Amino acid sequence: MTWRALFGSIAGQLSKAGCEDPAFDARCLLEDVGGVPRGRLEAYFGREVPETSAVAVRRAADERAAGRPLQYILGSWDFLDMTLSVGEGVLIPRPDTELLCETAAAWLKRLPAEDHRVLDLCAGTGCVGLGIAGLCPDAVVTAVELSPEAFVYLEENCRRYPERRVTPVRADMLADAGKIPGSFAALVSNPPYIPSADLSGLMREVQYEPRMALDGGGGLRFYRAIARDWLPKVCAGGLCAVEVGIGQAEEVAALFVQSGLHAVQVYPDAAGIDRVVAGEK
Repeated sequence: MTWRALFGSIAGQLSKAGCEDPAFDARCLLEDVGGVPRGRLEAYFGREVPETSAVAVRRAADERAAGRPLQYILGSWDFLDMTLSVGEGVLIPRPDTELLCETAAAWLKRLPAEDHRVLDLCAGTGCVGLGIAGLCPDAVVTAVELSPEAFVYLEENCRRYPERRVTPVRADMLADAGKIPGSFAALVSNPPYIPSADLSGLMREVQYEPRMALDGGGGLRFYRAIARDWLPKVCAGGLCAVEVGIGQAEEVAALFVQSGLHAVQVYPDAAGIDRVVAGEK
């Protein structure tokens, strides 16, 4: 079988399974699982597929057709300028979250380099903290994560980018504010924000992701904890910026105003959905 035939077969299988972008998924599987160099698939179309590669790709395609997220199958995913390790037990980095990094980085660049101290709550893979550290090389980030499964990926990704000064800390953002010393120029977080009642209606593949990283209780539980327990750690003139779910921006912005932040703004993502709420202390 040629690579062209295998690509067509896998794309067809994933299309029948209801995958949103079967051609993209098929390409990723042939490249990352099958061993075709990235961006060179068409150049391989006329070549025969080694049997071992065909078996591996078909096995991965069966997993994808069953609903397992592509990112978990591949074991890594791109975010900003990084390729991060991902897998079961950790939230998959999404392009929407890049806006949170960019918002915080733009703020930090207004401050002296020695003031680039950042606290990243519910850090997961570390994508936010590492992303900010990439955009602001002077940033010193404390990345807080409770889940033992996610913490493994956080540590691994920090080792992947040792030049970025991100320190993983295992702690519970709902209970351990007193255990994190120091003050910070920026507090950032992409916390669990999906209301518990909505979890059962999520897309099949999203339900593979850890409930702990998705379940926001009533939706605002973690934002209230940030306002109550963590804002005191933000220095005067510092920033608090968080990612929010659809329809939550107005309530979170009001909460931050009530908590003493000013110049609170809402930033839409590329799809025009209000995605980041940020304010100055």
